[in-house]
Amino acid sequence: MDNKVFTDKVKITVKAGDGGDGMNSFKAYKGKPACGPDGGDGGKGGDIWFVGDKDMNDLLSFRFTSKYFAGNGERGGTNLCSGKSGEDVIVKVPCGTLVRDFESGKIICDVYEDGEKIRILQGGRGGKGNVRFTTARRHAPDFAQKGVRTKPHTLVLEMKVIADVGLVGFPNVGKSTLLSKISAAKPKIADYHFTTLSPNLGVVRRYESSFIAADIPGLIEGASEGAGLGHDFLRHIERTRAICHVVDISGTEGRDPLDDFEKINAELRGYSDVLGGLPQVVALNKCDCFGAEENVERFRKKYGKKYRLFPIAAVCGEGLNALLDALIELLATLPPAERIEADEFEFDEGDNTQYEVYRDENGAYVVVGGLVEMLCRNVVLNKPESMAYFHKVLKLRGVFKELERMGCKAGDTVIVGDVEFDYV
Repeated sequence: MDNKVFTDKVKITVKAGDGGDGMNSFKAYKGKPACGPDGGDGGKGGDIWFVGDKDMNDLLSFRFTSKYFAGNGERGGTNLCSGKSGEDVIVKVPCGTLVRDFESGKIICDVYEDGEKIRILQGGRGGKGNVRFTTARRHAPDFAQKGVRTKPHTLVLEMKVIADVGLVGFPNVGKSTLLSKISAAKPKIADYHFTTLSPNLGVVRRYESSFIAADIPGLIEGASEGAGLGHDFLRHIERTRAICHVVDISGTEGRDPLDDFEKINAELRGYSDVLGGLPQVVALNKCDCFGAEENVERFRKKYGKKYRLFPIAAVCGEGLNALLDALIELLATLPPAERIEADEFEFDEGDNTQYEVYRDENGAYVVVGGLVEMLCRNVVLNKPESMAYFHKVLKLRGVFKELERMGCKAGDTVIVGDVEFDYV
């Protein structure tokens, strides 16, 4: 895939399916009309599921499809038949994708493993058919319940590469060349900065051991503050267990390798304490170039006691076996990578008890809120029994008291959802 279109962060809209309405119907036989209620329940709305897919490398497909709406439940049928449930929507994402709520920024889940299936949104409940409202005193209820309507939600998908070792360093120090030599990965390699514009993964095998290495692009001075491609790709190192810090020890770019090493480490610490504290193995690359030997000695003198240093020449493969053995030895002492913990979070689907009252420009008293939405689902305007339930709920929830507190008098207009009546 072309590196230029690599996408690792997208915004999408998801919506679970609405519940189907309950059915209001009565049995009828020839010569015997209205023999009793037989309205079935509405079907449940479809769910939204996220599934990890190891064959996906980025989030590019979400640039073309950004809305995922599950199917609505069907209306209940006659003869006690329930409506068909709406179809679920399965959204495939790369392993290591964080799902965040757009408004709060909280982590909803971390889709970590291949085939892992996580339900993000649950479909609305189906409404009850009129047969469900029969009681010892009410033998023929002439109303049914509407299904629960769901809300659309905006999510942010953020891909974090899952790798054991992250290859970091300034542009053009040989990270891609090193990855191509130690694994079967075929990253683009050229002699100019920012040749690599996306993280490249490769499986490294050494005798009976193996690990995943990731070539992380975009690190320059100021990367932790967003310079270059820093913020775009520093997130991909957060999951790595160890870092292989690649340094151009020859200084062919006109920079001091010791200064390069300090600057990259400062960017890692500046981005997060986690990155700054990851164990490091240092690969002193381009040892086959003029001037490298002197810089190796300078590097050993300053950092030899703190880090394990490995002079290599990635182009010809010199010193790579010792480097791989050290990385495998280090990984054996480290705990496995873990999924990122989700935050405590619930989608706001509305509160069925909440309401507020205000006066509009015509002087009418308007009641709005979750309570009103619930009543609109459950009340049938032309059914006396249903309207009696409507007034009973308004009284029990204190709506009438609140109207009187605001100065509502007999004859004033009150609007509750689609219902408009004169206050008595």
